[in-house]
Amino acid sequence: MALVDLLLCTLALAGAVPVLVLTAQVLASLPALRPAPLGPRRPALAVLVPAHDEAGQIAGTVATLRAGLTPGDRLVVVADNCRDATAAAARAAGAEVVERHDPARRGKGYALDCGYRHLARTGLPETLVVVDADCSFSPAGLDRIARLSAALDGPVQAAYRLDPPPQASSGLRLATFATVLKQIGRPLGASRLGWPCGISGTGFAVPTRLLGTVGLANGHIAEDLKLGLDLALAGHPPRFCPQAEVTSALPAGAAARRAQQTRWEHGHLSLIPAYAGRLLGAALRRGDARLAAMALDLCVLPLVTLALAEAALTGLGLAWWALGGGTGPLLIAEASLALLVLAFGLAARRWGGGLLRWRDLAAVPRLVAGKAGILGRFALRRRSEWVRTERAGEGPSVG
Repeated sequence: MALVDLLLCTLALAGAVPVLVLTAQVLASLPALRPAPLGPRRPALAVLVPAHDEAGQIAGTVATLRAGLTPGDRLVVVADNCRDATAAAARAAGAEVVERHDPARRGKGYALDCGYRHLARTGLPETLVVVDADCSFSPAGLDRIARLSAALDGPVQAAYRLDPPPQASSGLRLATFATVLKQIGRPLGASRLGWPCGISGTGFAVPTRLLGTVGLANGHIAEDLKLGLDLALAGHPPRFCPQAEVTSALPAGAAARRAQQTRWEHGHLSLIPAYAGRLLGAALRRGDARLAAMALDLCVLPLVTLALAEAALTGLGLAWWALGGGTGPLLIAEASLALLVLAFGLAARRWGGGLLRWRDLAAVPRLVAGKAGILGRFALRRRSEWVRTERAGEGPSVG
């Protein structure tokens, strides 16, 4: 009995760690954002836009990005395994275009590698900024992130905001809030604690000389998060720039949203065992607490998934107590679950203003059921191949 008590207490304590990390990030994110000074120097840069079948919106993206360029900057669109007029539309809008055709190697990582190699052959600038083809990045935001990357001589991630469609359902509002917390609230709190942040895949800048220390060409479904972890292990943990914001639309269709969430969560979960230990080991060897912070942040599961895990630990502790075991596992799990509820309430007040309504909570059971399905598929048939997210107004994607 004592051994089982010890094992269950250890499990409950391990489950409490990500809750404590999340709570610390939420608390640090509560104060209002203040203006920050611009970096002293704007480097020469190239904006790289990986695009797969984006003919309908690539021209608008290129036009927005061109407005933020200065003489000597470059804008390169990688038309990756496209079956539509993406390349022609991007050229007509004024971008350099590289066409890549390799159906056997699919994924954004391969597209980024193709664009980087094109720049290396034709004149590598000091800084590379990556923006997805369905995103908007203001000239001021582009300028700020490039300056901060040059000042820090390291990778920098902008605040990535996914906006809900008009007349969004309660489920969409909750999903939007969870995304805002993950992409803006938590990174902001981490930054104020002196911690690095992950890379969100769009709206990030990195000195091009650092890209030679990591491998871009991969088909991982969370290539963005993987890139940030690889850069951290190479000695360059990414930093967060909340004053620069890149925006996109949350997929309106349920199938597209489910596919996007599945890709994000399966990719995240697959990277935890692959990188958490490596980051902690490197932190100890180098005496670099930033790497330990990245390991802890990596272990924070998405909000609903974390709540399910804590509820399961509480149920396990309750069952053990009912069978005559000790109360330690139950008390630890209950305290952790209560702290998670408190963190959710504080985050909702800070980051859900103007978005969440009390009646949106009625959609929580449906959201939990969908999340349970995603976790079940990870255990039984996890996604390992990149699939493009369907855009608003499109039919189901076959690419």
